[in-house]
Amino acid sequence: MGIRQKQTASTVQRSITRIFQEEGGYIYGDALVTVTEVRMTPDMGIARIYLSVYNAHNKVGVIEAVKHNATRLRSILASRIRHHVRRIPFLEFYLDETLDEMHRLSELFNKLEADKQKSASQEEE
Repeated sequence: MGIRQKQTASTVQRSITRIFQEEGGYIYGDALVTVTEVRMTPDMGIARIYLSVYNAHNKVGVIEAVKHNATRLRSILASRIRHHVRRIPFLEFYLDETLDEMHRLSELFNKLEADKQKSASQEEE
């Protein structure tokens, strides 16, 4: 990713994070949504926004609600960054499950370690 792409992605990420803080409750209720990463396409026409969702049973439903409001979010974003970019990118939203996966793996490793210690203590007896 080039310097300009990184700068634009950073600008979009800061602005979209503020938008979610202010407007998010109207879109997806009381779920906690965090913008984890923004990637710009080489032509700067599309911003791929990765979101982590917490405090929600249906994470995919939250992402669908955000996608449904993408036009409105782009309009709000445009009013905030129009002086910083040449053209306002279209927004694509994706569920980022990296932290969920890390938590699941951590639990799995803890379980394996506990099983290993249990086996070792049984062998000593």
